[in-house]
Amino acid sequence: MIRRGLRRAALFIVALALVAVTWELYVAFGPEDGGEVLGMRILPRASERAMPHTWEMGQRLFDPEVRGQDRPIWLAVTGYAWYTFRMALVGFLLGCTFGIALAVLMSRFRVVERGLLPYVVASQTVPLIALAPQVAALGGNWDLPKWTWVAALGAFLAFFPVSVATLKGLSSTSAASLELMDSYAASWWTTLTKLRFPAAMPYIIPGMKLGATAAVIGVIVSEVSTGVRGVGFASLTYAQKATSDPAQVYTAVFGAALLGLAMFGLVVGFELLVMRNRPAEGSS
Repeated sequence: MIRRGLRRAALFIVALALVAVTWELYVAFGPEDGGEVLGMRILPRASERAMPHTWEMGQRLFDPEVRGQDRPIWLAVTGYAWYTFRMALVGFLLGCTFGIALAVLMSRFRVVERGLLPYVVASQTVPLIALAPQVAALGGNWDLPKWTWVAALGAFLAFFPVSVATLKGLSSTSAASLELMDSYAASWWTTLTKLRFPAAMPYIIPGMKLGATAAVIGVIVSEVSTGVRGVGFASLTYAQKATSDPAQVYTAVFGAALLGLAMFGLVVGFELLVMRNRPAEGSS
């Protein structure tokens, strides 16, 4: 387990190095005014104003956020990311609770699954950038704190992968195992908690990993739309200085990326906890 963790950490560092090298190569040899592929203008500009050097981004982290002040930008971004992290965590937990409960309901009653699942899928086609202001207005009518409806939008994105994965996992229990529980006259609740849920964990965990990162995305997009002062708000604020200080824009991007990794790491820790005594052949 330790060896596998070290190997993954080394691969992660190598991947970051490859991204940095690719970035610098494109800055050095890419088209300064951008370019087209198959008639579509998708190649970014390779100028230093549009794509600052990686070492400039790293150096900018230790410079003051605002000229004339002492607070370094890494400390400011950490504060923004911590605020966003708490909202994303609340949204993720709400999304997991609702998603798992919905999956249990659909697994218990097939008519509910047939009637509800298409709407669950369709809910993810709603553009969050358009939904966020509507939810913000609704929260204002109810006099709720801003962070509550931002967390709710994170839960909106998180519940879908958790719900679908849980439903798939609950349906994966073998017929022989179900017949054995029936032969013991086990109740539906006992079968759910003692058989179906343990069998579904290899499906639920990947869904939770997707839900954790989706919750971060939902919260950040909601901050951009509504002005809640998290890392999404910082990204929008720093973007206004993109012409004069392009490296500062990417410091907020670093904060958002680390935030997503932190949420993903929480789920990995939960996975290690619940799967530690599981036979290897059962978790493959």
